[in-house]
Amino acid sequence: MPAESSSPSLTAELRARIDRAIAAVPFLDDLGRAFAAAGHELAVVGGPVRDAVLGRTGNDWDLTTSAHPDEIERLVEPWAEASWDMGREFGTIGFRHRGHDVEITTYRSDAYDAASRKPDVTFGTTIDGDLSRRDFAVNAMAIGLPSHEFIDLFGGLDDIAARRLRTPVTAEQSFSDDPLRMMRAARFAAQLDFEVAPDVREAMTAMADRIEIVSAERIRVELDKTLLSDHPVAGLRLLVETGLAEHVLPELPALMLERDEHHRHKDVYEHSLTVLEQAIALEGRMAGAGQGPDLVIRLASLLHDIGKPRTRRFVAGGGVTFHHHDVVGAKLARKRMKALRYSNDVIDQVSKLIELHLRFHGYGSGEWTDAAVRRYVRDAGDQLERLHVLTRADCTTRNARKAMRLQRTYDGLEERIETLAAQEELDAIRPDLDGTQIMQILGIGPGREVGEAYRFLLDLRMDRGPMSEEHATEALKAWYAAR
Repeated sequence: MPAESSSPSLTAELRARIDRAIAAVPFLDDLGRAFAAAGHELAVVGGPVRDAVLGRTGNDWDLTTSAHPDEIERLVEPWAEASWDMGREFGTIGFRHRGHDVEITTYRSDAYDAASRKPDVTFGTTIDGDLSRRDFAVNAMAIGLPSHEFIDLFGGLDDIAARRLRTPVTAEQSFSDDPLRMMRAARFAAQLDFEVAPDVREAMTAMADRIEIVSAERIRVELDKTLLSDHPVAGLRLLVETGLAEHVLPELPALMLERDEHHRHKDVYEHSLTVLEQAIALEGRMAGAGQGPDLVIRLASLLHDIGKPRTRRFVAGGGVTFHHHDVVGAKLARKRMKALRYSNDVIDQVSKLIELHLRFHGYGSGEWTDAAVRRYVRDAGDQLERLHVLTRADCTTRNARKAMRLQRTYDGLEERIETLAAQEELDAIRPDLDGTQIMQILGIGPGREVGEAYRFLLDLRMDRGPMSEEHATEALKAWYAAR
């Protein structure tokens, strides 16, 4: 292996962090000794090294070696409680040991087809070549096992100190080889709160259209990781400013509606990013808080106004309207999320939140009847808590008095929901008679009339609240007779 980096950035404190990270997983050194005894090199590489330097911990470990897959498989057998080899053709063997997932990959020196991001995999002979094909310098550092020799050939430590992202080779070559790395730049900017180097930004801008050769599934994975990071807005801004968003999420840059002195309205793009940040701050209000970021609420917050460009209309006097942008936005979100291969559940949840995000504004200062409150709860269904968060986050006014008034009004709505819920089961609102009872009372069989009767009773339940079976039966008979 190459000599340890002599960079003055490797302080005693950083060396201690690295040693602690490896010492916390003792079997890594045991693996290193086993590989060395067989005549092979082994090193921790990539994200785990970067995180060790940053003082972050994790359970996933990426290793690189001079050994080929069959030999890797043989050497890890004593530690493998479970193993997988789906990446064998790329030189990767994975296994699990005491809660840690480890993937070991043979040194690689890949060649890429310009029309595809799939490499022609060639196994390399040195770690130098393997590190040069990594996406960013901060991910191109390694720790030799069992020696703990620190390898930093491309200035990763200096980049961490400067909080920047550079590529080990030229950015143009790196992104030409694998265009998904441009999405990763946005993701790492969001996860690490790092700035991309000027040449990286320039290459992303010049080569944005090359992302078209990447599958929707891989793009969605990177987009989700960006959204679920600590600083998603930084990554999203980078996608928009470099033009990548035009190819992967065009509805986002479309929110930058032109404005002039005659038609003043909020900057919808900046508003949407602010709503996302405010929703993140409110995630702790939801059940299950502390279990990690919530993808659905973050997607809904980012996309809640994407119907505005389609529905914008200028009116006399310099005003502007966006009538029905909630309904249009829900349809646009559904279409885009299908294209990005989101699951049906996530698509349904996000679309419902977007469609309902304006409903609260009909509440006024508390004029809704109990029936209207019940309908609000029924329509939100299992997304009620998220709808609470989205509605509160959607207030971005700089008018402190107006913001406080909206907050108090929504507090009042939530209190009414809680009060009604204490009186009846709002989260499972159903008619006071079921389908079987309807058929027995009216003497009819299954069919359209049963559905109509069910909907009548449901509306009655919304308007009047719970009814006794006797009163519900009387109302049903009267309705049926009037037909």
